[in-house]
Amino acid sequence: MSKRPTILMSGCTQEAGAEFDDFSLSLSMNYPRAVEAGGGLPWLAPCLPGRNFVAEAVGRADGVLLTGGEDIDPKRYTRKLPPAVAATVQAAHPDRDAFEWMLLEEVRRQRKPLLCICRGHQLLNVALGGTLFADIRLQLPRAQNHCRTDKKDRVVHEVHCAAGSLMARIAGQDRLGVNSSHHQAVARIAQPLRATAVSKDGIVESMELAPGAKGLLPFLLSVQFHPERLFARHAGHLELFRVFVRACRLKAVK
Repeated sequence: MSKRPTILMSGCTQEAGAEFDDFSLSLSMNYPRAVEAGGGLPWLAPCLPGRNFVAEAVGRADGVLLTGGEDIDPKRYTRKLPPAVAATVQAAHPDRDAFEWMLLEEVRRQRKPLLCICRGHQLLNVALGGTLFADIRLQLPRAQNHCRTDKKDRVVHEVHCAAGSLMARIAGQDRLGVNSSHHQAVARIAQPLRATAVSKDGIVESMELAPGAKGLLPFLLSVQFHPERLFARHAGHLELFRVFVRACRLKAVK
């Protein structure tokens, strides 16, 4: 039996966790289950924003998965938000922002396969120089309701996948049904990236490296939706994890 590639996953921080109400680390079990179903060995890394720690962690991993969770500190992508918009932001603990920022820097330096989901999708864009809509409802009032947390484990709308993209190959067609549980979205796309799936109202649902930036990483896919909540019932979402883990396996044997 071949060795499964190790997938480093980032996690959420909790001010008061289950043990003694300590500052803690947490992550939905849907992520490791999806990684394992795709053929990988999931590994949850603590949010310790030290450069030596992050460099060693990425070095020991065969691929990295940035997960969902709280909002990114708006100071990382804008000087000031309108007060009504700022009031909707639930920022993550500063250690998480700093840790995942360092993770992205090390992933690029060490050229490891990268999958980004929801918050991770947004953080990738910001770290590479892009911006966000801090609240879709207030800043894009004509957009559909993307914060369908009442149906977080169900398909609620379709996305259109760009012809020839990795996302289209994963879906096996030009459309994919997705869930939707976010109130923020990618605005200006960072230069190394391109949108490869969009919803009918124009929200960027997946990004990949632009043709001129293909050599930046051996594999990069970021998605706004949550495939880890759909993989058990929808083949396209399981295929997403299989393709990612396959890229990690190829990186591991080189």
